[in-house]
Amino acid sequence: MKRVVVGLSGGVDSSVAAYLLKEQGYEVIGMFMKNWYDDSVIISDECPWLEDSNDALMVAEKLGIPFQVIDLSIEYKARIVDYMFAEYERGRTPNPDVLCNREIKFDIFLKAALKLKADYIATGHYCRKEQIEVGNTTYYRLLAGKDKNKDQSYFLCQLSQHQLAKALFPIGELVKAEVRQIAKSLDLVTADKKDSQGLCFIGKVRLPEFLQQQLKPAKGKVVEVPVEAKNYQDNPATGRYETVITGKESLISLTAPYTYKISDGEIVGEHNGAHYYTIGQRKGLHIGGKPKPLFVIATDTTENVIYMGQGDNHPGLYRKGLFVKKGDIHWLRDDLQMDAGESRKYLVRIRYRQALQDAVLYMENPGLYVIFDKLQRGVASGQFVAWYDGEELLGSGVID
Repeated sequence: MKRVVVGLSGGVDSSVAAYLLKEQGYEVIGMFMKNWYDDSVIISDECPWLEDSNDALMVAEKLGIPFQVIDLSIEYKARIVDYMFAEYERGRTPNPDVLCNREIKFDIFLKAALKLKADYIATGHYCRKEQIEVGNTTYYRLLAGKDKNKDQSYFLCQLSQHQLAKALFPIGELVKAEVRQIAKSLDLVTADKKDSQGLCFIGKVRLPEFLQQQLKPAKGKVVEVPVEAKNYQDNPATGRYETVITGKESLISLTAPYTYKISDGEIVGEHNGAHYYTIGQRKGLHIGGKPKPLFVIATDTTENVIYMGQGDNHPGLYRKGLFVKKGDIHWLRDDLQMDAGESRKYLVRIRYRQALQDAVLYMENPGLYVIFDKLQRGVASGQFVAWYDGEELLGSGVID
């Protein structure tokens, strides 16, 4: 009998995953990951990890499976939280959920499961895995979940073949309504529990308030950049940009972010720290009196300046392409890697639940250039871009 350790999170998805595996004949062990505790940081009293742990225990008892709690708080702080603070301090927009899967659930947690002589680990992710043979080599394909509204393959875009080989995704063939119905039929305590939002350790604390506990506030200028600014004279949104790819210089110009200086616009207010904000953000600066809402279009953490533009169609919010440094490119399958000088058409997304976008990927010696068919809103450095061939997630990278 194959042994599998299920990451019981205290939610409905992992609960049903454990049930399905037991029904399929696996020897199932439930394990709850305690990922955060730090007396030096004030967190919300509503952080649900203790409640989640109790719910996971009740599910394990209901299913008749062994249950353990593993404390990964030290590793989580070192690999995820410190990374997040460092990225925000640099003016970048990290995605700790992607890193949590790569560094915690499918690395440290996996190693802990293997010490229990487990054959696999399992999670409640809405995605699927398929084994194929290419020549004499076995590969594992990571596929989107059947429920297109809940597909979570993006969060697993940094996994390796070794990690996929040891992973099971029992609910990938189900939609959310079916998962809840199974939980209700079993009378599981998690059946009607709401899905968790964001990172548990933050609870309901606003992210800027949490960041202020680690990143010192610093007053700075807020500058509004008008649509007519010279920065946008060749913007793709104006229809005057040459989008024909004629060489490396064209790729660079299509993917380069805008650069701003204070003289590009008008000073309209103050902020408490440029590192607290990200591209596309609307709320939190409390600057009104404008015909249209103001959105963050750029942050300069070196000079501590935030640049904003009026309206959600402001050209500063949109980009034609993006760039990933060579060292930040990750392929789930090495047999599909691109060579320098090669280009391919793929489907791409830069955030969870974003509809897949048509794009062409160009591999060059410095790295990967991604050129979209349509302008993309809110492209920010530090985010992960992931590319797909149909339902299969092929690779990802950190946006430079």
